[in-house]
Amino acid sequence: MPSALSLYRLLLSVYGPQHWWPAESQFEVVVGALLTQNTNWRNVEKAITNLKCAGRLSPVGILKTRNAELETLIRPSGFYRQKAVRLKLLTRKYSEILGRDSPPTREELLEVKGVGKETADSILLYAFGLPYFVIDAYTKRFCAHHHLYEGKGYDDYRVFFESSLPQSVPLYREYHALIVAWGKGGGKRSEGKQKVKG
Repeated sequence: MPSALSLYRLLLSVYGPQHWWPAESQFEVVVGALLTQNTNWRNVEKAITNLKCAGRLSPVGILKTRNAELETLIRPSGFYRQKAVRLKLLTRKYSEILGRDSPPTREELLEVKGVGKETADSILLYAFGLPYFVIDAYTKRFCAHHHLYEGKGYDDYRVFFESSLPQSVPLYREYHALIVAWGKGGGKRSEGKQKVKG
């Protein structure tokens, strides 16, 4: 049976570094983590581009934008009315976090309406550089396919990966991105290298 670390090395050899999360700022990661719920990344990119072009991709920009305009800007991401409200709530929380010396906690992010475990862990890992392994549907499928682990819920899988790997933010980031690449069947495969079949 393969180990979590050996599978990481195999994924890396097949797909190469993913350079994820694609963002120009910490706040852009936070916004993307919320907008990517129930949609694909291409749609999120369109919404983020809209926010950038409108000069709204900042905490002040989001909070000062009227809900109707914000809904229009993030419309490509889907569920735009719901997400506009939740984006403002998350932006307020982000502003509070920036105003103090301590990093965010998972618990306080989960208290924000619309922020679930995957979104919270994505923000902690990719925006704040804290060692939380992000779990998504691809991860569970990956584990089942390789007979790596079978958990009952999100936190079971998260604890499994965190206890099976060195505590490393770069490794956690890359591994999650590689699992997504595997799940989508994307990434560049080099001839002669071992394939990881999805």
